[in-house]
Amino acid sequence: MQAEPSRHLAAAGPFSEAERAAVYRAIYSRRDVRNEFLPDPIPDELLQRLLAAAHAAPSVGYMQPWNFIIIRDEARRRAVHGIFHEANIQAADRLEGEQKLKYMSLKLEGILKAPLNICITCDRKRGGDFVLGRTHNPSMDLYSTVCAVQNFWLAARAEGVGVGWVSIFDHDRLKQELGIPDSVEIIAYLCVGYVDQLYSKPELAVKGWREKLPLEKLVYQEHWPETSHVLDFYRVVECRARLG
Repeated sequence: MQAEPSRHLAAAGPFSEAERAAVYRAIYSRRDVRNEFLPDPIPDELLQRLLAAAHAAPSVGYMQPWNFIIIRDEARRRAVHGIFHEANIQAADRLEGEQKLKYMSLKLEGILKAPLNICITCDRKRGGDFVLGRTHNPSMDLYSTVCAVQNFWLAARAEGVGVGWVSIFDHDRLKQELGIPDSVEIIAYLCVGYVDQLYSKPELAVKGWREKLPLEKLVYQEHWPETSHVLDFYRVVECRARLG
């Protein structure tokens, strides 16, 4: 006989004021860390707490498609850094003038400075041919894994641990270096380590790369408006492209 749902429900309600403040503090003070890592190793028990937080993320059809590759070995991190460096040069070559100089001045990873790297993957075959909730949107497993990344990141912030997400890679070369099967996708390559200082605002905003968009310009009611700053931006880009 199936158990009654009520036996598996727990009381729900708002957190205390202090608990709410802690959650919002983690959200608003989280930063993408690149250069502020301390050399101190992350204790195993702390790493397990962070991984458990990631593993508690929601996932479509409860498929839990994530895996976590823990990378401490310096030689392997140097190999990964080489893959990043080549891709970063290729990215810079797409820019010109002042924009290229500004890009090259940015530090975009902490692969060698952070004592710990973690590659988070998505096994797209987990759960079999039919996964509840994924029948009409096959990408839901990817989104689920991103939720695990965010859980890890926020828990790390609460523990005084910094996280940097490195996305500039040739993914095929990175998969080969880490022995990742073809059917498994790399979602995030994270640099992880203790920090005692963080930027008060996102680093790219501090260094003038891009500013925070106003929330009021990103919220629409009931449907997408006929005019928006997004469409205006695309029109400007298109006009510039036509003018050469």
